[in-house]
Amino acid sequence: HECDYPPAAVDKPQVTVSHINTSLESGRIDQQVRSQLQRSQSLYGLDSQQIKELAPDLIITQAQCELCAVHYDEVLELVAEDAIFDETDILALQPRSWDDVFRDILTVGAAVGCDEKANQLVDGYQQRIDRITETVRQAEVKSPRVVCVEWIEPLMVAGNWVPTLVEKAGGINGLSVANEPSQYEKWSAVMAFDPEVLIISPCGFDLKRARQELQQFQRPEGWQQLSAVSAGRVFVLDGNAYLNRSGPRLVETVEILGHLFHPHQISAPQLPQAEEETWYPWLDCGS
Repeated sequence: HECDYPPAAVDKPQVTVSHINTSLESGRIDQQVRSQLQRSQSLYGLDSQQIKELAPDLIITQAQCELCAVHYDEVLELVAEDAIFDETDILALQPRSWDDVFRDILTVGAAVGCDEKANQLVDGYQQRIDRITETVRQAEVKSPRVVCVEWIEPLMVAGNWVPTLVEKAGGINGLSVANEPSQYEKWSAVMAFDPEVLIISPCGFDLKRARQELQQFQRPEGWQQLSAVSAGRVFVLDGNAYLNRSGPRLVETVEILGHLFHPHQISAPQLPQAEEETWYPWLDCGS
């Protein structure tokens, strides 16, 4: 139900459903999630009848995060209960790191008989990343301190592959640990780190939804004194497209971050959608 890219994906049958009301503000969404997990209730469901009708040769799922998508065990149970799936293969991806993301592309390519194409894609992605890192290295510019916010209320900082993206884009990641899950944090820790660039990219929210959420944002004590706030370097990024998903668009994320960190050295990337649909500077964040 979350697959919306490339655009043609929205025309495919949807075989999962969310049991969370995502129209609520972030604090209430967090309460829903905690409540259902405490009751050992799944956050997502499977349309088992439709999956049986589709009779897939291959099911690609994930085993990385029970908060993000259908639990892997539920997929295993579905496949085990019906003989129609006797010849069905299951591929469970569980990326934590930047290297895992590239490895998963190769794994999926091999599973669908497109090894050569997958290798070509990964090689091309790596060349794009190398161009960013080399530009930053040659420019000998100062690397800004960066915090990436993955959830607003309560505050959560982005882990997994995100710290590596920040470093490859020429920043110094703060508060979260590369290849480790995203974690809850206190705003006092953000104040102590004093980021020079603050990226706000709520998990699962597009830019419009993030903008709505920030209208309710209660600025914590010390907010005005943050270097990122006083310098006008607080950016809101479409997290749903460019930060939270472990897919090929993370390459574009490095290009975006490189531009936001070093605008004089790295030009804004050419993206399928307009820049204003991808990120925007939160210029009135101090008011």
